[in-house]
Amino acid sequence: MIKIGTVPVFLLLLVALPGFAQPVIGYLGAESPERFASRLDAFRSGLAEMKYTEGRNVRIEYRWANGDNARLPALAAELVRSRVNVLVAPGSAVSAYAAKQATSTIPIVFELGIDPVAGGLVRSMNQPGGNATGVTSLNTQVMAKRLQLLHEIVPRAKSLALLVNPTNPRNAETVTQDLQAAAGTLGVKLHVLHAASEKEIGSAMDSVTRLGAGGLVVTNDTFFANRGKEMGALSLAKRVPAIQLSPEFVAAGGLISYAGDFVESHRLAGVQTGRILNGEKPAMLPVQQVTKTQLFVNLKSAKALGVKVPSSILVQADRVIE
Repeated sequence: MIKIGTVPVFLLLLVALPGFAQPVIGYLGAESPERFASRLDAFRSGLAEMKYTEGRNVRIEYRWANGDNARLPALAAELVRSRVNVLVAPGSAVSAYAAKQATSTIPIVFELGIDPVAGGLVRSMNQPGGNATGVTSLNTQVMAKRLQLLHEIVPRAKSLALLVNPTNPRNAETVTQDLQAAAGTLGVKLHVLHAASEKEIGSAMDSVTRLGAGGLVVTNDTFFANRGKEMGALSLAKRVPAIQLSPEFVAAGGLISYAGDFVESHRLAGVQTGRILNGEKPAMLPVQQVTKTQLFVNLKSAKALGVKVPSSILVQADRVIE
């Protein structure tokens, strides 16, 4: 069979024929297209590597929850009813679970920061065994590292705070358990705060000061990741040393960020989606794992907050704002 790249020639010819039905991707976004812009670009880049271009030989049906996780199950069901060829659940474990609940037959490609095996999404990383596969990053695994980094910056703090999203309960519970254990090892008390709206984020940061906590660790959650700019500026204004997962957080005045590479994970999600459109089965398509992490530090904010970032952290940083 003649191929161009990884795509059989007959497929390229078919999609070019007038009236031929293009494959349709259902994209279940936990946020808005504006907040997902860079991730969408990366996803489309991955699709392009598999010879698929939106509007030319593939169509994408978007559904956006705009930060309201409660809407995801209904949006997933809507995409299933429209008979998409692949259902993509990017950036959120909640999206992945909503997709799995909506269909057991349509292929699902997830992109998330938890262990998909422990989370019950797949049977194994190498052989998922069902209708779902995708990409996972180290965001859950690096949570303990975030706590450690913040503790190194405020070593005299007797307590620290953790911010979780209560509308993402599985993630919140797992992270809370892991970090309570890690905090015990470090000899600090951990206050658990909740926020699922911009107003609650502000209230949570006020609570950090009220509780006398030395700083704030923000959990890996799409709602927080896509509000990095707002949270960075707010943490500086409220004088809260904080570590978050998005580089935008640091660029906007936040102290430090540490997480997996979002661009790479979404690009790989696009590649996985293209492979399924080319005929591969999710049950046999290994879950890809992004192991690269990124560390960003804002020394200007450190000075304003009255804290010192140790050289041991600075030498690890991918970017330092001075």
